Amino acid sequence: MSYVEVPGAQVPIRMWTDPATVEGVAMQQLRNVATLPWIQGLAVMPDVHYGKGATVGSVIAMRGAVCPAAVGVDIGCGMSAVKTSLTANDLPGDLSRLRSKIEQAIPVGRGMHDDPVDPGALHGFPTAGWGDFWARFDGVAEAVKFRQERATKQMGSLGGGNHFWELCIDSDQSVWIMLHSGSRNIGKELAEHHMGVAQKLPQNQGLVDRDLAVFIADTPQMAAYRNDLFWAQEYARRNREIMMTLSQEVIRREFKKAKVTFGDVISCHHNYVAEERYDGMDLLVTRKGAIRAGSGEYGIIPGSMGTGSYIVKGLGNTASFNSASHGAGRKMSRNAAKKRFSTQDLEEQTRGVECRKDSGVVDEIPGAYKPIEKVIDQQRDLVEVVAKLKQVVCVKG
Repeated sequence: MSYVEVPGAQVPIRMWTDPATVEGVAMQQLRNVATLPWIQGLAVMPDVHYGKGATVGSVIAMRGAVCPAAVGVDIGCGMSAVKTSLTANDLPGDLSRLRSKIEQAIPVGRGMHDDPVDPGALHGFPTAGWGDFWARFDGVAEAVKFRQERATKQMGSLGGGNHFWELCIDSDQSVWIMLHSGSRNIGKELAEHHMGVAQKLPQNQGLVDRDLAVFIADTPQMAAYRNDLFWAQEYARRNREIMMTLSQEVIRREFKKAKVTFGDVISCHHNYVAEERYDGMDLLVTRKGAIRAGSGEYGIIPGSMGTGSYIVKGLGNTASFNSASHGAGRKMSRNAAKKRFSTQDLEEQTRGVECRKDSGVVDEIPGAYKPIEKVIDQQRDLVEVVAKLKQVVCVKG
């Protein structure tokens, strides 16, 4: 489908979904965002749903301003995927050992490594810039500097919630590794610190929603936020790189006889800010639950833990600010999912997938998410499908 345009206070709201299907609280958030005086455009993805301040599944383009809540607390959250030389026939019938080995190599939930991962000790890992990256931690907000030890030990860890690691098989029977994570606790700490700072600034008094507080260009507060934002986005990218390398080491050991090789890693943020130019204007484009889908750019759009995911290539649709959805998107809250579904439902909906099937992950059940096939179909003018993947192992926090 192409987009539907809904009137907004400052800009029209371009929606790649039927507005009638969007929950009322999410629709109100979109209208709130469209009232901001700095906004230049608002694109809404088919996986849109309620979030803090701004909806998940929205692309907000502003001139001379940025809204921390429109990024979210998991700065730089995103996806990585790589195709391996393995095929489905190489996999054992029982994949529980492989899941266990991955869980041993990559801490999940609130876990962290006992000691910081040494990237120089990892097979083929690009260590350029690693020292400079950590040296720049000295320049982040004083309020979070006490978290440095935790940040170093969480580098290369998965986290909880909807973060996951998966082994998948595509339609050609090739095996893929795919993972979803972000900037861990340090990104959350930085985000919450700056949200608090923004809400106290003069320009944000009287906004329709205090969570939409912004920083304005050429101010010390904006400079401080941009510094910490871009550092956290880099942390998230490096975190996924470490996990991907740790994953490949496990796969090499577990399939030693196969002498496994790996293709180029596809990686994309879906909670972040980028400096981009549209219609002759330099804009700050915030994607919260959306990926960049410039012409020919690869992206990853995951479904839920029992349905499958898509590798896509962007079509460069500027109406969406070169963006596409970041996943299936929730259709009910975590609390609602826990009330509606049981562990038996989880077992049925994840049949054939080696994964947790206990009460701790019922809120991640496929039934709590929108159908990924429909989400993909609604954005055929944003991306083309390169491969469809179906998970056979799923590691959750």
